[in-house]
Amino acid sequence: MPTGATARLRSMLGGLLGGSSEASVTKRLAGTVFMVRVFSAALAYLSQILLARWMGGSDYGVYVYVWTWVLLLGSMMDFGISASAQKIIPEYRTRGEDALLRGFFSGSRWMTFAVSAVVSLLLAGVVRLLSPWIDASTVLPLYIGCITLPAFVVANTQDGIARSHDWMRLGLIPQFIARQSLIIGITAGAFALGFNLGATAAMLASAAAVWIAMIGQMVVLNRRLAGHVEAGPKAYDFRGWLAISLPILMVEGFYLLLSYTDVLVLQQFRSSEEVGVYFAVVKTLALVSFIHYAMSATTAHRFAEYHALGDNARLSAYVAHAIKWTFWPSLAATILLLALGKPLLWLFGPQFVVGYDIMFVAAIGLVVRSAIGPVERLLNMLGHQHICALAYALAFVMNVVLCVVLIPRFGGHGAAAATSISLVFETVLLFWIVRKRLGLHVLAFGKRASSPSS
Repeated sequence: MPTGATARLRSMLGGLLGGSSEASVTKRLAGTVFMVRVFSAALAYLSQILLARWMGGSDYGVYVYVWTWVLLLGSMMDFGISASAQKIIPEYRTRGEDALLRGFFSGSRWMTFAVSAVVSLLLAGVVRLLSPWIDASTVLPLYIGCITLPAFVVANTQDGIARSHDWMRLGLIPQFIARQSLIIGITAGAFALGFNLGATAAMLASAAAVWIAMIGQMVVLNRRLAGHVEAGPKAYDFRGWLAISLPILMVEGFYLLLSYTDVLVLQQFRSSEEVGVYFAVVKTLALVSFIHYAMSATTAHRFAEYHALGDNARLSAYVAHAIKWTFWPSLAATILLLALGKPLLWLFGPQFVVGYDIMFVAAIGLVVRSAIGPVERLLNMLGHQHICALAYALAFVMNVVLCVVLIPRFGGHGAAAATSISLVFETVLLFWIVRKRLGLHVLAFGKRASSPSS
């Protein structure tokens, strides 16, 4: 490369990733989150491809169904603490309330572990009661899913604590890289030793991976926190934490329900093989969601911090930056994935290529949602959790109704259409709420207000 071109490239990369401004720091942190998620997506993609080929369509469909329940319930059973940590921790720091800060670091994890363990036992009881009506091949994997849940919940809580300190790698690598690597390693070992790799064996491998990754993350996080906050007395404001977290849980819960309803309803009306094909499509488009996730994970605690400081101009500029860096990369990633869709689906097996048309339908909702950036985190951090939860609840209800109506007739195409329509509806609602409540124009393009309303 000519010297002049090399200098220009270095200058461009330096402007993009260098500097000490909030925008530069955010891009670097979001870039870190995105790269971790992309690498984890590659591992997850590889694990799904291997499992689909090793297990066969029916067992893979059962595994996908049970793992979807683990992802859904595990992400909700932390009371919203993983998200509210990004509001609670910056506020305690700003006010110098170190005792409450120390109490939150330990108390939040013990609380979520204890309650998730109790709920998991109750869920196992429900599986036992319903076992006469549940497919026999699904019962044992569901029990293993219950065992997995407490570790999954604690890992989510630790992720929120780590991200509140900008320790993005510590928050994400155990869950998204270590866990996936362990799943691949354990299942590959079982397959090499000649074990029958059915849904039960795959769930056992996944459960072991979740527990090992969570314990490793806990050890490292405890060491980091000990060096970051001086030792001293602890205070526990469980009621205050829940008052902040439960409305956020409603937002996160409805968002997760909206994300997983299509797979769960599809399982009720279509074959396990068709569920597997649809899940492969969703995994292929996951890169687009990772961009949105990266900006949400990076910006949420800063929204809370700037709001606590009363710096509305700084907050407004930061919101605009977050939206721009969510939409345009998401649009580019969508175009790339649609262009490469067939060969990517073929990696799962030749029979999965039939899902290529579904990708185009599913992509619409993801692109539209990215156009307003992580505004649900903005609303949560600024105390508008309830209206945000209502918007998600309405979108979820719409998704359920549309799934029930469209899936029996159109299968995976109907599931993708139902989800995309619901995401568009949700985006319009959130745009209107932010415009009315905060005075911000939160599209990636167009004129926006200079600062949010108080």
